[in-house]
Amino acid sequence: MKPKERLLNSIYGKEVDRIPWAPFLAYYWDFLDEAIKQKGQFNYYQSIGADPLFRGSHVLAKPIYQHCDISTNVKGNMKETRYTTPVGTLTLLHTYSDTGNTWYLTTHPVRSQEDFKTLQYIYEHITFEENISAFEKDKACLGNDGLYLPVVGVMAKTSYQSLLEHWCGTIDLTYATFDYPDIVEACLSAMNHKNKQMVELSSKSSAEGFIFYEDTSTTNISPSIFEQYIKPEIDQWGDIIHAHDKLLIHHACGHLKGVMSHIADSNIDVLESISPPPTGDIEIVDARAVLPDHIAIIGGIEPTKLLNLPMNALEQYVTELLSAMKGSRYILANSDSCPPGVDEEKFKMISQLVKA
Repeated sequence: MKPKERLLNSIYGKEVDRIPWAPFLAYYWDFLDEAIKQKGQFNYYQSIGADPLFRGSHVLAKPIYQHCDISTNVKGNMKETRYTTPVGTLTLLHTYSDTGNTWYLTTHPVRSQEDFKTLQYIYEHITFEENISAFEKDKACLGNDGLYLPVVGVMAKTSYQSLLEHWCGTIDLTYATFDYPDIVEACLSAMNHKNKQMVELSSKSSAEGFIFYEDTSTTNISPSIFEQYIKPEIDQWGDIIHAHDKLLIHHACGHLKGVMSHIADSNIDVLESISPPPTGDIEIVDARAVLPDHIAIIGGIEPTKLLNLPMNALEQYVTELLSAMKGSRYILANSDSCPPGVDEEKFKMISQLVKA
């Protein structure tokens, strides 16, 4: 059985020759030798014996910011990004961490009623540039040797989660929602409209499924917030995508126990990057018990255990996981990003386990 058929059959609950093994290489990939990276991720997947699953591989409808000048200025370990429009300017600040080898958003740009109105203006004037033809060429080249999952959502997530993570931050958004709900709702409506357009345009492609990086976690949203603001948009996306006989994959890498019943009732096909403690707060078998049979699961190998467990202990850990999830709609993977420093031999060992 070829990797694409194995991955899709597992999601749809059809017969498979074995449980698919599709590690998520985010972050880990950045730290590999240039000689390896130049050969590409497909070659790396093959070298470790895994099933190539390319999460967020393409943007099929590229957002174009009309009447908005976006400029970036880097000075030392500080990066300032400015969105300048006729009605106002939004400024983000990122700080670089040598330890984390990444940029962290340290100052969110939307902090007042006028800022919300500026953000609403930005979204209202977004147009889209179709990029489907390039995807179709890549997909044809990959053939049945893997599966591409293009990303949907202007910020690769729902409107509310975009406000929370990128534009406002948890505290300011919570206060704003209570202090001037009409203004927040108007902004969310504009964001929702553009996200919907992007989903509709992307669905015209031959992609089998789409992923959005929601990063769902009750560390920054409550179940009631998810139900009121986030789930309706997810369900809307699902309706559009399902009308084209395609899959909707929800990336949720945080604490999910408190919101699992709401996710179980949502219009998704796959819950991706579910993580046990300490990264998350729910075991895969417990998530499986809550989710309906038609929602597949991707994940299960907790990132710190993949990094820190010795080979024999990791083998036992994965063997127990495979045994517990056998017969269900399941794709084995590390839950969320892969820590740099994971021994490549661990990937190969897991490949041998799933094929045994």
